[in-house]
Amino acid sequence: MRAVILRVCHSCDPADLGAVKLNKVLYFLDMISYAHHRQAVTGATYRKRPNGPTSDQLLFMLRDMQEIGEIQVDDVDYHGFIKKNYVALVSEPVGVLTNEETTLLDDVIEFVCRRNTAKSISDYSHKLPWELAHMGDVIEYHTAMMLFPNEPSPKAFELAKEGAEELEAARSTGNAVAVTSLADFRSRLLAAAR
Repeated sequence: MRAVILRVCHSCDPADLGAVKLNKVLYFLDMISYAHHRQAVTGATYRKRPNGPTSDQLLFMLRDMQEIGEIQVDDVDYHGFIKKNYVALVSEPVGVLTNEETTLLDDVIEFVCRRNTAKSISDYSHKLPWELAHMGDVIEYHTAMMLFPNEPSPKAFELAKEGAEELEAARSTGNAVAVTSLADFRSRLLAAAR
């Protein structure tokens, strides 16, 4: 979690990062990682709160990081509201996050911090996993797949139809059917769903 927080702070302009967004970066990073690999990056516990999921461990980690001089956290005025301002005082530790985790984290930072406001990302986080939990209860990792659309896109149908036509054409010529891996097929469907 420490490495993730430092990377987020180094990647974001302080104006683009507050408590709501930092919680959402952690949440989406862990849930997406769990959905794809059955393993979260930080392993934090997330609870249903009015502004979306929050991490049980974040405040303790931030306090510890402040005490040892790794991060500065200030309350600042932001359009008449009090907002947390995070500034990393040390470099991100090297080798803690894998290349895949770093790539996913950078994508999540882009989506949460640069393409959304605190309000819009808070609203966006109110997806099915959040809705299923009672206020204050843990949002279980096994609900991560519920974050993804469960209706195939028209492009996914087109790909499935093309695949079926290719299969039928190969069968009718009597040639061996080229088998694509299930992982490749799933990747093509996920790309089409975006």
